[in-house]
Amino acid sequence: MGALVDNGYKDLAVELRKRLEGEVKFDRYTRLLYSTDASIYQIEPIGVVVPRHKADVQAAIEVANRFQVPILSRGGGTSLAGQTVGHSIVLDFSKYMRNVLEVNKEELWCRVQPGLVQDELNAHVRSMGLQFGPDTSTSNRATIGGMVGNNSAGAHSLTYGKTLDHVLELTVLLSDGSEVVLKDLSPDTLDAKIRAGTLEGQLYREVFRIAEENKNEILLHYPKIMRRVSGYNLDEFIKPQPFNLSRMITGSEGTLATIVEAKMRALECSQLVLQTAPYAMESTDKMILNLARGNIEQSRKLGFIQGNPDSLLMVEYAGETEDEVKAQVRKLEELRDAQRIGYAATQAYKAEEVKAIWGVRKAGLGLLLGTKGDKKPIAFVEDTAVAPAKLPEFIKRFREIISSHDAIAGYYGHCSVGCMHIRPLINLKEPAEVNKMVSISNAISDLVLEFDGAMSGEHGDGLARSHFNKKLFGAVIYEGFRQIKRAFDPKNLLNPGKIVDAPAMTESLKIDPHYQTWTPQTTLDFSGQGGFVRAVEMCSGMGECRKKLQCFANRSLRQSA
Repeated sequence: MGALVDNGYKDLAVELRKRLEGEVKFDRYTRLLYSTDASIYQIEPIGVVVPRHKADVQAAIEVANRFQVPILSRGGGTSLAGQTVGHSIVLDFSKYMRNVLEVNKEELWCRVQPGLVQDELNAHVRSMGLQFGPDTSTSNRATIGGMVGNNSAGAHSLTYGKTLDHVLELTVLLSDGSEVVLKDLSPDTLDAKIRAGTLEGQLYREVFRIAEENKNEILLHYPKIMRRVSGYNLDEFIKPQPFNLSRMITGSEGTLATIVEAKMRALECSQLVLQTAPYAMESTDKMILNLARGNIEQSRKLGFIQGNPDSLLMVEYAGETEDEVKAQVRKLEELRDAQRIGYAATQAYKAEEVKAIWGVRKAGLGLLLGTKGDKKPIAFVEDTAVAPAKLPEFIKRFREIISSHDAIAGYYGHCSVGCMHIRPLINLKEPAEVNKMVSISNAISDLVLEFDGAMSGEHGDGLARSHFNKKLFGAVIYEGFRQIKRAFDPKNLLNPGKIVDAPAMTESLKIDPHYQTWTPQTTLDFSGQGGFVRAVEMCSGMGECRKKLQCFANRSLRQSA
């Protein structure tokens, strides 16, 4: 029979084990492991399925329909807004369905399974001179399926855009278990799809209708910025381009269909670099720098910093030759001197030096989440995005809101595209602090509307921000979202409560005023972390421990040779 079933879903577990070749885990230990992600939320799932192949996924969806229970797709569990937690059957693709299926070097695309980790894809295609552009800070454990579900971007989005810009085709299982391939369609093929009497046909009819009927509202209410991953991508279906439903699935957080294969654009590394503008531009504030100084691993990478700055601005250039890059850097230095920007600058040209600098930026989230004490940098307004030209005034107003609530925050992010990650420090164990979180959220959502921005430029809606979608997009567009959801998922079984019809942001908090702990007697001394319980609470769930340890194994081999 396998693992123990102790939550009242014995018949469901029995049926899944009968139908699937993969792993079916309904025991309490596994359910607790999958009850959290990198967000502030915790919901115990019904059970966990680790599918070995597409047929397992299809069987799981069919069983979920029979028992009328929700189903939730999950990759690396790095979601920051609570997308991958829910009282559902969790599908974990990261163990078995993680292969590169095909690479076409001539046509510059690859076909992969959803559980494939981003860095492993790039390692596979690097010898061919290719790469997958979007580069999340969690690239060593984030999966391609999760990136598609979230429409992820990264530090070099100025150059490579979001995942949406690289999805060519998706093979998905619809809510009834039927398999369809979503790709660019000719007008004649689209017309045939619309006339089909299947669930797939219904989807084409509804998306086409909703986009056409709401075109003016879409033009009015969607932010005119590069970084917007809130809501559904209805704006993609009023553009003069081939009709491709994979653009609706991208960023839908598993609420519309289940991805089993993805055909992605692979880039020739030398073709898309920007040689007259920054390749990337990121910022990191003093709070993160101070945390880095106190971290054993990151403190070794800070040799490039001069003095004790309040913040760092990291600007990267790229070109075909080193001389081209140095010419761009000289132009920046001339501008910096003329405008008196900063008091010092460090230039780095060697690959290992550049990697170390970006390592500090990529570590920013983990460093923040490792903050000691009960006040933690909470992810709830950390993902706002506005037009880059409006960013200085937006940040000023943002700081005023934080200060007016007697709070402080950590600041870092993608200033080149107007997407900043700002995390106020909140103690969710105190009722007044929970109320403060809600008040800050409401004030920031007003600010975002005023600046024609988005509440999420990268991390998605999930449980943290879905409840703002009606306010941000307007009642007409929000009703369009609900119609999209009903068309794809009439039984509301696919990751319910995300993007539309969401609960209040204070429901299902991992830590709240009712939070209780047990403190065991320990041999080791945890006083430096504030005690054993607070040491445990420093684990954020961001999945850093899931990364491969190949580099350490190689180092050991070299040392012993």
